[in-house]
Amino acid sequence: MHNALGFSDLLRLIDERSAAFRAAIAAAPSLDVQVPTCPEWTLADLAWHIGERRQVWAATVAAGPADARATPDVVPMPEDRDAVVAWLADSTRALLDALAEAGPDRGCWVGWTKSQSPATCGAVARHQVQEIAVHTYDAQLTVGAPQPLPEEVAVDGVDEFLFTCNATTEPWPYEPAVLEYHVTEGLFWALHFSSEGARAERLTAPGEADMVATASAGDLVLTMYDRVGLDVLEIRGDARVLDRLVEWIPG
Repeated sequence: MHNALGFSDLLRLIDERSAAFRAAIAAAPSLDVQVPTCPEWTLADLAWHIGERRQVWAATVAAGPADARATPDVVPMPEDRDAVVAWLADSTRALLDALAEAGPDRGCWVGWTKSQSPATCGAVARHQVQEIAVHTYDAQLTVGAPQPLPEEVAVDGVDEFLFTCNATTEPWPYEPAVLEYHVTEGLFWALHFSSEGARAERLTAPGEADMVATASAGDLVLTMYDRVGLDVLEIRGDARVLDRLVEWIPG
């Protein structure tokens, strides 16, 4: 059974993945190079996104329960490479300090209202691990040194994506179906699709499903965020279920 990471683990992983992101930025021959997995962005754009969003999320967490994401005055990104790296570190520290001050159970604006994930600072921290981890992969790929997602990040990332990004109360527009994900680390999940939406479930063992997709947790997370193709998955059953999920955009 999947054991969710503790709050201190989430803060540690945000810090670690952010350091890995900064290392890729520092190693890049130029920040003007295009990011293959975000082709509309250069590395400079990606760095801005990481730093600016961490500042916004720091302010949002600090604001406590609210109806909207905070809109702080963001410290602009400098041009000098060393200064960019320092600015990224400061932005991450602001987020980590805000999360540590708030704690995991305090309410927070999250942006997801129909999923199975709560509107808490703990849920924000959990999602932030995945955002920085995937963008670190983007940066590493851009500089020619992509690294697999750390196993603890990847395993929790499958669970987090299913419960936060896939789960919804929006009606599934096709016939009811069950999609199972099996990861080679020995864990299992199911997505149940119906007129009541999509419901994620953790499994203790494989069940009965219309389709089963198997991969390592790291590869699965990267498919979920459209970083690698679906051909890394071993698929059994009705592949239309996954195709429909990929095309489905709940309102």
